[in-house]
Amino acid sequence: MKNSVILKSFSSGISVIMDPEIPYEELLVEIAAKFKDADKFFKDAAVAVSLEGRNLTEKQEREILDIITQNSRIKVLCLMGRAEDKNIKFLGIQNNLNLQKDENYGQFYKGSLYDGQSIETERSIIILGDVGIGSRVYSARDIVILGSLTGEVHAGAGGSLNHFIVALEMNPSALKIGPLSLEIQPEKTSFWGRKPKSTPKIAYTCDGEVLMEPITKELLDDFYL
Repeated sequence: MKNSVILKSFSSGISVIMDPEIPYEELLVEIAAKFKDADKFFKDAAVAVSLEGRNLTEKQEREILDIITQNSRIKVLCLMGRAEDKNIKFLGIQNNLNLQKDENYGQFYKGSLYDGQSIETERSIIILGDVGIGSRVYSARDIVILGSLTGEVHAGAGGSLNHFIVALEMNPSALKIGPLSLEIQPEKTSFWGRKPKSTPKIAYTCDGEVLMEPITKELLDDFYL
């Protein structure tokens, strides 16, 4: 029988190599079974995950991450693209979050935040969902959003500049790191009225200002806090 899902370890992460031909629902069942079987091996490791072998929508990527966390004790810190451009689609930066060493330093929130909802934490936080317009996230450390950001976020809320904010879709209504605010630029549209394709971005401080840039391997190679 053909092995539809193969797990391979790489430095600080796991590659999930998927058969491009089997039906998607069958693929989810196979992924669940693989991670159940591998649970004793990976235990509660905090890792990056790379999904390879077939084209997936963002919704499918989130569903697969849910399947992984529901069927193992693994803590998914980032979803990494290992395609031709080598762009990282989601960033964890394990050394900064320190989640793999002590869970008291970070937390996960599964679900989306809507108008009027807010989260305040002294720890770094990974949100498995969207932060919508009218919602707010305050963290004394770092903020990572596995979804879209259109609400307000404040990392380093205790006053520290050495923190960052990451989102798969970065269109905040307000963004601060420490005492510094990002100047929000109006979202551009094309000649035909279409919004440009969203790109995962990271916001961080440099030389007394907040910068926001697309996440690339080259940026992360030179990224230090």
